[in-house]
Amino acid sequence: MDATDLEYRARTRSGCIPPELVSRLLERGHADVMESQAGRGEWFCALAWARGLSDQGREADALEALAPYVATGWWTAVVAAAELLEVWGRIDEAIEITRTRMEVGHPMALDAYTRLLARHGRAEEAFGLLVPHVDDWVLATALVDVASVAGRDEEAAALLAGRIRADHCCDGPWCCRGLDSDMALGLLATIRERQGYIDEAIALLRRRQITSINSRDQLAELLARHDRIEELRAYAALDGHEEVVQQLAELLEKGNDVEGAIAVYGQADGPAARNPNSAYGLAQLLARHGRGGEAIAVMRAQADVHPGDDWILHALSELCLDQGRPADGLAHLDALDAQRGGEDEWELHWMRLPLIAACSGVDEAVERARAHPEGATWYAAEHIARLLADAGRTEEAVTVLQQHDHRNSHDLAGYLVDLGRVEEALAILLRRSPQPPLLPTTHLWSDEPPF
Repeated sequence: MDATDLEYRARTRSGCIPPELVSRLLERGHADVMESQAGRGEWFCALAWARGLSDQGREADALEALAPYVATGWWTAVVAAAELLEVWGRIDEAIEITRTRMEVGHPMALDAYTRLLARHGRAEEAFGLLVPHVDDWVLATALVDVASVAGRDEEAAALLAGRIRADHCCDGPWCCRGLDSDMALGLLATIRERQGYIDEAIALLRRRQITSINSRDQLAELLARHDRIEELRAYAALDGHEEVVQQLAELLEKGNDVEGAIAVYGQADGPAARNPNSAYGLAQLLARHGRGGEAIAVMRAQADVHPGDDWILHALSELCLDQGRPADGLAHLDALDAQRGGEDEWELHWMRLPLIAACSGVDEAVERARAHPEGATWYAAEHIARLLADAGRTEEAVTVLQQHDHRNSHDLAGYLVDLGRVEEALAILLRRSPQPPLLPTTHLWSDEPPF
């Protein structure tokens, strides 16, 4: 085995049995296949097999299943082995296997190693190891977490405060690499909230230039945790970010104030009218509380404002299907098709298929799909096969996908497993394609043309 090859196949899910199909093999009673493939370089099989052995108390066998993968030095395998050792209470061995990778300079090993130490009575040692790396945002986050266990919150806070540049405003995504001021403010706020200084934590977060990151807003979450509803309401009105609006609505819904949650999204001039994501949040809220007609109306309004926006149309179509009103979804798509002069691209056409199947049956949906100009493509085959499989016609789904087996290998293999044709499924999954050539690791970007 080779760590680079293992990483490539695990990351791309190519030339291997992916985790969802490992689960499918288990569900269909093919544990023997998984055990066999675990010894042939199939990582996801080996991982599932080792965890199953662990559940049976067979610790030595579980480690033996992972051993060839760990021997390559592949970080993912090392982490898996360390996690099992920790679960079994073999802490020194878990620490040792992680420390070995840290010493050879693996970029993620120090984070895992220090957190492991902190969980098992060596938080002081972990804190000392992390301090020199506070300018790395991943390790700074670990430092803040470890500081809580080590009782070193004030030292961590001082380190973070020293990295907040009040006179600097980033002018691009590559400006401050590592720990920037916004990240430092957020981590410092985490410490202050943990210490009970809620007002200080709020003040720190209000100083950030960028408030929402990866669909999360730390200030909104903090206000929600402490039931600061009026402050959260003011923040939602001032900021307008969909994450803040959603956080407030979820808090009110949790408190059984459904009408209040709905009101957060506003009426004609509210967030739901201006922002499709907020409209979707409102529609989901309404649907959860038995108001499907209103939910459909909310998404239809968005579809009218953003004609042809595929994700909005998809959301509307799924909502109509879930609410038992497929004809309403079809009517909207038909009207849009008429406005576009009958130019119905596949990206919009495939949304019709479940609606047609619900209204007129699967055969009608399949016929309409095949009649489309793109109906013979590999991506159309995926949708046609799903219609057939959902109707219990798995053999037909397989026949459709076999025409494009290189492009739809995972779907095809899954249906073959369902039919008990495991060897065929494995033959399709385990075809190896050559890896693309490695890119140079230096001079990959420039802020001057040619970019």
